[in-house]
Amino acid sequence: MPLESIAETVAEQIRRQEFVEVYAHHDADGIAAGSILCHAMDRAGIRFRLRIRQEITAANLNGDVAYLLCDLGAGMTDIPADTIVVDHHLPKFEGEFHANPRLAAIDGDRELSAAGMAYIVARKMGDNRDLAGLVIPGIIGDGQEIAGKNLEIFNDGITDGIIVPDRGITLPGRDMAERWYMATSPYLDGISGTEQLIADLIDQAHDQAKGENVSRIDTLLSRVILEAAPNTTRASLEMIYGDTYHLQREVIEDAHALTAVIDACGKTGHGDLGATLCMRSSHYLDQAWEITRQHRMNVIDAIKGLPAPEGQVSVYEVHDVTLTSDVADILARDREHIHPVLVYANAGDSCKISARCPAGVTTELGPLVNKLAAACGGNGGGHISRAGATIPCDKVGMFTKGWQEALAS
Repeated sequence: MPLESIAETVAEQIRRQEFVEVYAHHDADGIAAGSILCHAMDRAGIRFRLRIRQEITAANLNGDVAYLLCDLGAGMTDIPADTIVVDHHLPKFEGEFHANPRLAAIDGDRELSAAGMAYIVARKMGDNRDLAGLVIPGIIGDGQEIAGKNLEIFNDGITDGIIVPDRGITLPGRDMAERWYMATSPYLDGISGTEQLIADLIDQAHDQAKGENVSRIDTLLSRVILEAAPNTTRASLEMIYGDTYHLQREVIEDAHALTAVIDACGKTGHGDLGATLCMRSSHYLDQAWEITRQHRMNVIDAIKGLPAPEGQVSVYEVHDVTLTSDVADILARDREHIHPVLVYANAGDSCKISARCPAGVTTELGPLVNKLAAACGGNGGGHISRAGATIPCDKVGMFTKGWQEALAS
């Protein structure tokens, strides 16, 4: 079915409701997706409640209301058939109201995020062109490309004056020192978290400016790259400077910064703050930035404390479930690995798992993680190159054994 027809079907179902219970995934893409549709519902006079969650189960959807899942639900087979799902993960849900680029043969890994899918649905609900800027955190947060449907939305945003493209340092932060200090995307070995070294590098770059009241960005970049290059992939170093985006309608104009802040808020259990920012309230902006700074420092500390993996397959344990996704991203993207990376952490009786493929590795992680999690009495899935799972803690050994056997075969 064409994507526009799918979006219209879902939009019509939302428009029929007086009240909608919304669950959105706790990362940047999910929070942006949920917020886009909440903006659209608010403008259409539809009442809603938005809640940010790492995961949900069928038990969460047992009320006599309309449920809307954003960046969640595509991989679930046991939720009610009338659930409204706006997602881009590998689809197993067969309900009528499922907006997903993969159902229209569009690459949900690279060319349309959940936020992008939500935007297309929102456009069917009314004149919501000003929400195009909120699609960019979905693209950045999920490591997608400005291509395909993403490119169409991007170009429309430029035409409407919602998005202004630029070039510059892509690292988020409130000042130049903070950008380097809390760098995790990419993580810069020897730079991230090293406050005094960063201050020295900025001072040296300023001295090179020969009295001008600005630092020499080229000098600073050169010194950072020389410091980080021995243990950082070339692709990651190239991420430092590149395309940036000014979001003219959002409370944090820099797209990379907005992405970092809402993502950190969501992953640390403060998804309500991330959603508040996406709903264009700046009331808690300072608090959200401090949460971001602390979260990123926790990620950096976890990376610095990782032991060498045992055996040929890269399996790592961290102490905090809020860190697994970001640590897995860093290991697969910024460090040299020839195998998929698995990161897990225990929280009470459950274990959270994040799996990632390094560039050039073609293992289909979503189906693999789904199968292994089900065998352990848990649930999991995701994308081809990025996946996650929740399993009982006492099944970690079983999961990692199955993981290693699958990758060795």
